[in-house]
Order: sequence, then structure tokens, then C-alpha cells
Amino acid sequence: MTRARGFTLIEMAIVLVIITILIGGLAMPLSAQIQARRIAETRTDMNAIREAIIGYAMRQPAGKPYLPCPDDGTGLAEGDEGIRDAGRCLHTRGKLPWRTLGVDNADAWGNRYTYAVTRDFTNDRSVIPVNTGFDSNTSGDLEVHKDQNCSGGGVAHQVAVVVVSHGPNGRGAQNKNGGTPLAPAQVPASERANLVVPTAPCTDKDFVSPTPLDNDFDDLIVWLHPNTLKNRLCQNGCPLNSPP
Repeated sequence: MTRARGFTLIEMAIVLVIITILIGGLAMPLSAQIQARRIAETRTDMNAIREAIIGYAMRQPAGKPYLPCPDDGTGLAEGDEGIRDAGRCLHTRGKLPWRTLGVDNADAWGNRYTYAVTRDFTNDRSVIPVNTGFDSNTSGDLEVHKDQNCSGGGVAHQVAVVVVSHGPNGRGAQNKNGGTPLAPAQVPASERANLVVPTAPCTDKDFVSPTPLDNDFDDLIVWLHPNTLKNRLCQNGCPLNSPP
């Protein structure tokens, strides 16, 4: 009678090692694929946010468009834009007012977006008719720089709006489930300018998107230039009033 021969411990160990190596080789590409998909989803969401901001301006009275204020905690609920003072936003940098805009409430990693807007573009002239409101001559005052010193030439100059996702690492972001942001000292210098409260030498008018990107930076940034905004508003006959 022929006796069945089983696996020896050494053979089983070799098989387990091979299986572990194969699983490890598959896990790394899968992780990279998931991360790439989340980045792509977030970029798509941020482009939708930019369109929603333009749409917000288009919904305002003809000749008197304005942009939303950040969610600075003064609205009725989280995600609502903040209050205005004399027709303009009290604060120009904070969280994205996702509820007001009707967009996703967080990026693909579950973190809130940071949003900044030039104050002159937030002037509701139906309330306070001043000459420096959002009209055909209004310019932006936000800068996107290529280095953490907020100097040395810009990536984008005098833009009206900037929106930031704090990327896969989420450093400095507030999580939608209530997680609080890291202290600035715990955030790499290359990302500190993009916090809701930036650190010196950068101000609340400055953002950073290094060129080329460095290993400590994974923020995603989109901006809206005044010319793009005005051109979109003027597609079917310009509704912008020139200042007197």
C-alpha cells in the first residue's frame, strides 16, 4: 500500500514566505492606487467647489455680484458662511462654507477645506453701496507662492479665491468628525502658510504650493483669478457695474 506523503514543516514555511511576499507586493501598489484615487476625487471636488463659487456670484442681483464668506463659526450652523460687517465678510479666511455652496463637506480623507477670499469680492452692495465693491475693476489680494517664505516669485498673483485640501496627511486640517488641527509647530514649515491661521513670515493673504513639490508637502490647492470670474459672469452680457 502506498502511503500519502504530507508537507513537511520546512515546505509549509517556504510556502507561507512566498505567499507573504506576494501579498506584500500586491499591497503596496493597491495602497498607491487608493491614494491616487483619493487625490483624483479631491481634485474633482475642488474643481466643483470653484464652479460653485462662480455659481454663487451668478445668483446675486445683476450688477451686484459678491462671493461667499468663509465659515468662521459665526454662521447658524457648521458649513454656513460667516456674517458680514457693513456688507463685507468679517473674516476672509476660514473653513469652506460647504453648506452655503452645496458642495461636499470634506475632502477624500475626511478633512475640512480651508477657504480664503479677497474682501473686496465679498461686498454685498445691495446692503452697503460703496465704490470699492465687486465690480469690473476689482482686483484680488491673495498670493500663491512657491516657497515657505512667501517670497521669491509667485505661482499665482492677485487671485480672488484660494481653496486648500490639506492632503493625505491632513496636517493642520480639522476633521469632519471633530478632530482638531495640529498646532502649527507640529506642521512642516512648507505647509504652515496654508493653515486657517498661517504662521510668519506668511500672512492671511499668502499660500504656498512649492515648485517642485517637496517631501513635506502634500496640500492640494486651487484658486480663482478675478479675470476668470469676471469672464464667466460676462458670458451672456456683463452684469458688472463699473465704479462711478
